[in-house]
Amino acid sequence: MSPANRRIVGFGWLALAWIGFVLLPWQGDDAGILAFDWTKTWPSGTGGSALGQALFGGRYWLLPLALPIALAAIPLRHPQLGRATGLALAACSLLALAWLAVVALSIDLRGWTWSVPQELFGPLSRRNPGLGLGAFVYAFAALMLICRGLAAYGVCDGDFFVTGMLGTVVATIGIFVVYPLVCMGVSAFQTPRGAFAPEMFFQRLANPRIWAPGGVVLNTLLLGIASATSSTFLALTFALVTDRTAFFGRRVLRFLSILPIIAPPFVVGLALILLMGRNGAINKILEWAFGFEGGRWIYGFPGVWFAQTLSFTPVAYLVLIGVIQGINPALEEAAQTLRAGPGRVFRTVTLPLALPGIANAFLIGFIESLADFGNPLLLGGDFQVLATSIYFAIVGARQDRGVAAVLGLILLAIMIAVFVLQRRTLANKTFVTIAGKGQGGGSMPLPAGVRWTCLAIAIPWAALTLVIYGMIVFGGFVENWGLNHTVTLKHYIAAFSVISTDHGLRFTGQAWDSLFTTLKLSLIAAPLTAVFGLMTAYLLARRRFFGRTAFEIGTLTAAAIPGTVLGIAYILAFNNPPLELVQTGLIVVISFMVRNMGPGVRAGLATLAQIDRSLEEASLTLRSGSFGTVCRILIPLLRPAILAGIVYGFVSAMTSISAVIFLVSPGVMLSTVYIVNLAEAGTYGVAIAYASVLIVLMLAVITGIQFLIGERRLRRRSVVVLAKAT
Repeated sequence: MSPANRRIVGFGWLALAWIGFVLLPWQGDDAGILAFDWTKTWPSGTGGSALGQALFGGRYWLLPLALPIALAAIPLRHPQLGRATGLALAACSLLALAWLAVVALSIDLRGWTWSVPQELFGPLSRRNPGLGLGAFVYAFAALMLICRGLAAYGVCDGDFFVTGMLGTVVATIGIFVVYPLVCMGVSAFQTPRGAFAPEMFFQRLANPRIWAPGGVVLNTLLLGIASATSSTFLALTFALVTDRTAFFGRRVLRFLSILPIIAPPFVVGLALILLMGRNGAINKILEWAFGFEGGRWIYGFPGVWFAQTLSFTPVAYLVLIGVIQGINPALEEAAQTLRAGPGRVFRTVTLPLALPGIANAFLIGFIESLADFGNPLLLGGDFQVLATSIYFAIVGARQDRGVAAVLGLILLAIMIAVFVLQRRTLANKTFVTIAGKGQGGGSMPLPAGVRWTCLAIAIPWAALTLVIYGMIVFGGFVENWGLNHTVTLKHYIAAFSVISTDHGLRFTGQAWDSLFTTLKLSLIAAPLTAVFGLMTAYLLARRRFFGRTAFEIGTLTAAAIPGTVLGIAYILAFNNPPLELVQTGLIVVISFMVRNMGPGVRAGLATLAQIDRSLEEASLTLRSGSFGTVCRILIPLLRPAILAGIVYGFVSAMTSISAVIFLVSPGVMLSTVYIVNLAEAGTYGVAIAYASVLIVLMLAVITGIQFLIGERRLRRRSVVVLAKAT
């Protein structure tokens, strides 16, 4: 980029900052920016710009915001920014952001948050709206000017595109990860009325209901260990059957592996209620045949454990199947050549090489259990875990956000500890068995005893899984589950009825509004999730910069936050000024993006590791620049990862429940929350019908992406493992 073009870019961001300061509404509007209600009070009222409110509305503390962006024009006047002028530009822009942060954090709903501005400018009204579009535009332009100055100073090899990308990611993590967690931590030290009381934190933390036997922490850990163990064991048998036997139902077993991905996380719990609840099919059969009442055993630890095992086994399978398939057959053949029998080869070669994958699957199952919210909510009964305890601390009779904050901090600490353990386990226990050379030959067949044991476990599990998900389909077509099994379409009609009028089709079903809202927000969040994840992966994989360790810790923290913790943190951070985002579609989109960034980052890192750096170096040598290199070289090569990231982001957003249950409102209702509300009210028919539609919709999306991307093949030919081989 020529010096003249660099100056144009710098002045463009400066002009955008002035637009935000002079023209756009500085404070938020409940009706939204596109409703243009803010124009009625422009320029001096709540819809006015910062300059208008300062000059005509008496908000003189906004005037200093003009000084830094006025001074920023001085270094931009130079034909080419050098280290000194770049540092001056970054300092002026940083001053603009700093004063904006001071002003924003000094005002809340009740007025000034500290005494000095109140003495200088007088008291404020009792209802102060948060920041609006003008403030966001001003802040983003100032951020880009900081990045422009740092690039001129030499950061990231003087590349403004990279520094801008870095600044965007850091600001996003800072505002929507670090800031909410800090607010949650502060709330743990406050009384319910908001007064600072450090002793409250220790009182809440020392509550025996948290730590005693039968308390929520011990319940959470025991459930996590039990669910991770059972799901990992079942997944290993599942993977061995599908890859090391000639079982005719292997394709069906592989298909079952995607069901928990396309279904909302609480669907298994809902199906178990229909199958094994008080009026469930199994209990009715037992009562009819033997006069035995099944009871309510499904509600409590056994039911939640059972539901989580069914939910997380396919997730662990997706981890283990890649490990089992990646074991080099030459290693097993070498052991066989040394006259080791099939059983000894399996014990001394196959299992040890699979141990890293087994450990990874266990830790993933443990993490999933800690973060699970839907199944404990539906099946927990009196058995409380951290995720549900946080929810009831907010929506229950006490409504003590301080207790919710303490529980959230405990859950976050456990999650981060396990997340770090998972990363270290993978880093220290990885056995490389795939090299640049092709892998010939087929996998060793399982010993007869192992094969029959795996089949005896996997086949009943697969049958039970089919029955569980069959309940979701069948339950939507009966009048009243457990009482009247007359076939009917009334639940689907109630949820998704459509009538034709003179003015066109009218979607009169009660579920349409939540489905359309979920689709809209998910379609917005999916590409943002993919782009943000790949930007973060690119910075981690391809760039070295000051503070990279802190940057990586921030991304690790964002990926490790459980949905329940993120939801309560957002309630505490964004329910009041300066950022009033709760009960808006924007906060839901942001929560989707933050919650789903982890898999996007990992997918981007994995794909970038396969792309030779020499391709980018050649492009840079030809003076294409980082932006041109990313657009012309990396994006075409990353297309499968981008597409997969978009689809994963879409599916995850459509089935999310733990974070968004805190953030929805009557005007922004999502499908999963609507289904949970129906289930809690006992309206199982409509809830199941709605869940069935979501499953079919997600299945169509997953099938489409598998058709577009295909699957990876590690071997040149597929080898059929003969069942009779031993």
